[in-house]
Parts: sequence; C-alpha cells; structure tokens
Amino acid sequence: MSVHIGGLTPEHAGEVMTIQRAAYLQEARRYGAWDLPPLVETLDEIRGHLGDGTPAFGAFDGARLIGSVRSRVDGDRMEVARLSVAPDVQGGGVGRLLLRAISERTPEKVQVVWLFTGAESDGNIRFYESAGFVRVSEHLDAVGIKCVTLEQKLRKRCPEVVVR
Repeated sequence: MSVHIGGLTPEHAGEVMTIQRAAYLQEARRYGAWDLPPLVETLDEIRGHLGDGTPAFGAFDGARLIGSVRSRVDGDRMEVARLSVAPDVQGGGVGRLLLRAISERTPEKVQVVWLFTGAESDGNIRFYESAGFVRVSEHLDAVGIKCVTLEQKLRKRCPEVVVR
C-alpha cells in the first residue's frame, strides 16, 4: 500500500461518508448507539463542512480514499473531527498519518488541538495519548455516551527568518 495525504474538497463527500460510516460502526456496536453523529451526518452536511475552508485531509492509496479527517476551528483552538479509516486498513498507520497531517497544518492562530472519544474506547485513547494528546476532561455527549476530551498544545511557531 502506498499512502499519500491530500486535501479534501466537497467532491470527496460521498467517499468520506462511506469511510466514516464503515469506521464508526465499531463504535456504534461498542456503545449500542446507532445514532452517533458520524453515522447520521448527511451527505449535504459533509459537503458543506468540506467546503467551509477548515483543514480536511484524506489518505489515498492510489485513487482510493482509505481515510479522512476534518476539523473545526474556534479562535485559538481546533477540534480534530471525524478521524475515520477504512476497516480493511485499520492498524496500518493511516490514522497516525491523518492525525499528524491535521495537527501540523493548523491555521496560524491555533494554539491547542483537541478531540474527544468514547471513554470505553481504550484503543482510541491509547492511540491519541501515544500521539501526544493528554486527557483533560470527561463529559456526556449528545446521545448520552461518556466521552474523554484530549488536548495537545502546539509548539509556539517562530516567524521565518529571512537571511540576505
């Protein structure tokens, strides 16, 4: 498998929806919650999100989309949203590539990258912690699932120095 990371556009919405739904089924089974937001998000909602200018990346194996990640920016904070990897390639490093891509390509004003996952999703929590995210809180989501919020503070960016 030869994976490359590229930007996503509204034209990728159908593929993103397919990957997202396949990836989140495991979480739905774990929690007995078939109405998780990633499973009920519409094609138009995904298309709108991909067209709003916030960072969104896909992992491609040739022309096939095998993973995706989106974000939401609020001031100096950016949420990593809907990190999804096709079930047949999970565990092969695709999620790590996507997480790195979204974390390294934040808008200039962003100082903190954050995300949340289910509190019983031990593998997800270990994955995010191994990528430098730290648990900061717990909450109940919109469907009543206990979730863990994790954050990563970005290193201060230094302005480029031009040598003449």
